Amino acid sequence: MTRELEGKVAAVTGAASGIGLASSAAMLAAGARVVMIDRDASALAGLRGQYGDAVSPVVIDLLDPTDCATLLPRVLDAAGRLDILHANAGSYLGGDLVDARTDAIDRMLNLNVNVVMKNVRDVLPHMIERGAGDIIVTSSLAAHYPTPWEPVYASSKWAIDCFVQTVRRQVFKHGIRVGAISPGPVVTALIADWPAEKLKEARESGSLLEPAEVADVIMFMLTRPRGMTIRDVVMLPTNFDL
Repeated sequence: MTRELEGKVAAVTGAASGIGLASSAAMLAAGARVVMIDRDASALAGLRGQYGDAVSPVVIDLLDPTDCATLLPRVLDAAGRLDILHANAGSYLGGDLVDARTDAIDRMLNLNVNVVMKNVRDVLPHMIERGAGDIIVTSSLAAHYPTPWEPVYASSKWAIDCFVQTVRRQVFKHGIRVGAISPGPVVTALIADWPAEKLKEARESGSLLEPAEVADVIMFMLTRPRGMTIRDVVMLPTNFDL
């Protein structure tokens, strides 16, 4: 891979696993310094050992409002500036609405919607002052289709997709690009609570994506000429509709 992000600083939330880890690895390979943000301190320590000084591990519990508010100051302490934010951290809640615990609903909506909004809001003044920046939010195919087995999760992604598109229109004049990556089902911990038969069927039919495939598309979004914004990419396995 060419080092298309040489000299850039990226921050990735939910960076210790899944799409966040794959995104971090792709940006590191492209020459970026990556501030990997997660609540899993041991996983981050291992990744620092694996990738070396190009990684700055930052342990933050994004669901704690006080801790969440430290994201930008801690990124700046670690790397001096911020060029790219990949707001990736999220959780999944599927199944019938009547079976969902209300505390689980609150937690998922907080992480998938409120935290993303706060993280983006907090980094914008820094990017506006510098006159440039890229923000990518991990959305979902569920933001574009009323998925009947995940009404709460799908609603959170519909909300964040609207947020991405409206904020993009506010900040493009400052040289900041905002876009969403909306994959179909990806092999991550977020689908661990899928019914076993559904997961088995999806694997056997080739209707799941790998995190590295999502990261490849994120890199495509980040490396377009500055006059082009890839505002939303919907990607799904070819066999998804089988």
